[in-house]
Amino acid sequence: MMNFRFREKTNTWPAFVDLFSNLVIILIFLLIVFVFLWTTTSVFNRDTGAKTVADLRKTNAAQAEKIVQMTADEEEAKRLLVLARTELENLTANNNLLSNELALVDTSINELIAQYESKVAELQSQGSDLAAQVANLTTQLNQATLDKQRASELEQERRELQQQMETQRASLAEQLTKLQSALDAAEEESHQKDIQYVEMSTRLNKALADKVAELNEVAQYQSAFYKAIKDALGDENFIKTEGDRFIISSDILFSSGSYTLSPEGKNQLRLIAQVIKELESKIPSNIDWIIRVDGHTDRQSVIPGTRGYSNNMELSLLRANAVASELARDGVSRRRLVPSGFGDLHPVVLGTDKQSLQQNRRIELQLTNR
Repeated sequence: MMNFRFREKTNTWPAFVDLFSNLVIILIFLLIVFVFLWTTTSVFNRDTGAKTVADLRKTNAAQAEKIVQMTADEEEAKRLLVLARTELENLTANNNLLSNELALVDTSINELIAQYESKVAELQSQGSDLAAQVANLTTQLNQATLDKQRASELEQERRELQQQMETQRASLAEQLTKLQSALDAAEEESHQKDIQYVEMSTRLNKALADKVAELNEVAQYQSAFYKAIKDALGDENFIKTEGDRFIISSDILFSSGSYTLSPEGKNQLRLIAQVIKELESKIPSNIDWIIRVDGHTDRQSVIPGTRGYSNNMELSLLRANAVASELARDGVSRRRLVPSGFGDLHPVVLGTDKQSLQQNRRIELQLTNR
């Protein structure tokens, strides 16, 4: 929006006239005072009194003429001041009229500017729409070009695939002929294998029947074996029967962290060895039986730097070997004893309290077939 401003010219003439008039009046007053003082001083001088009076008269006459002239000048100044004020009022009226016209011009210009800005905004909006349309059309054109190129590439790929399929079809036909020959040979081989399978199934069923019979025979001696051990050890609370095995607490056999049998442990194993030797003479020789000696520990970690073993798995195996060796020294056939260690992998209880940990530290003996 454009704004027009006109600077008004200030007329300083009336103010100057008023100042000049005031200065004249002050000057006249000062002259009168001076003349009065001078006259008074001269009158009282006897030698120069007459001359002074004459001079004063001349001076008064001259001053009177000057006052008359100055009065006339003042009247002229006042007349000029009135004319200047009239001219100033006319200029003020003209200035107000000009201001009104300028206000109208400003209003018209503002309206024109508003219309121009509205038109510009409309053209800009149309330009944005056209730019969006151009961008959309450009995108569509680019996509069409890509689609055309892709269609050409797909056609080329289709031709290559068709050629490959023809080659593969010929290769498959050749392979099919070979497979048919191999299938005929396989059918013949399968027929021979069916015959062998029937023979193997017959032998396997017989072996399974023999194994089941052997297991049944071993099972007949298990209950007697566990009962004999229970009778030999008495009502001790460190041993209990569970399923097809009996469990001995490691605390009666070994001290904490050790795999060396205690004297009390050796005494208990001596009783167990006696029962095993008696059972060995009763089980027929055609039954291939063994006694598994399984070592188990609690879940507490091995103290770093412990000599002889580095983890619970090694400790459990060392304890199982110690039990098997002691039983062998007490007369049990070594080939009937199979020691193994399981560490803390198979706890009987999952608690971490003192009683639970004590139950997990154990040696299990199981009568089974080889």
